Amino acid sequence: MDSMNHDHGGMDGMMVNPPSSMFNNNMNHHHDSHMVMMHMTFFWGKNAEILFSGWPGSRPGMYALALVSVFIVSLLVEWLSHCKLIKSGSRHVVAGLLQTTVHALRIGLAYLVMLAVMSFNGGVFLAAVAGHTLGFLLFGSRVFSKSPPPSKTSDLPPTNC
Repeated sequence: MDSMNHDHGGMDGMMVNPPSSMFNNNMNHHHDSHMVMMHMTFFWGKNAEILFSGWPGSRPGMYALALVSVFIVSLLVEWLSHCKLIKSGSRHVVAGLLQTTVHALRIGLAYLVMLAVMSFNGGVFLAAVAGHTLGFLLFGSRVFSKSPPPSKTSDLPPTNC
C-alpha cells in the first residue's frame, strides 16, 4: 500500500522520513509507521507538532499550553530587547559579558519562536504575533512612560534591519 495515498484529514503537506531513517540508502523500503506529515501551508487546528516530536499532541489542553508558551516566550524576547539591566558606571568587562549573555538568550528565544511558527499552525502564528505585540507595547513603546524618551532604550543594540 502506497503511503502517499493515506487520508491525513485534509492536511496539505509533504511526507518526510524521520531522521532515524536518514541513513537508510534503500529508498524503496519505507514503512507507514516511519512517515511524518510536515505542513507546507498554514492550517488551523489543535493537532500540531510544535518544537518537539509529539508535542502538544491532540489534546486541547496541551495545545492551549503550547499557545501560552509561545506567547510568553515572544513576550520575553521583547522584554530582553528593551530591558536595562546594566547600571551606569558598571565595569566594561562585566557589562560586556552581561550584554552578551542577554543577547544570546534573546536570540535563542527568538529562534525558538521562529521554529514554533514554522509549524505552520495559525494559532501558533497568532500567539507569537500577540506576544511580540504586547511585549513591545509594555516594554518598547512610550505608552506607559511618564518621562521623556531616554537616549538609550536598552542594553542591546537595536534590532533594526
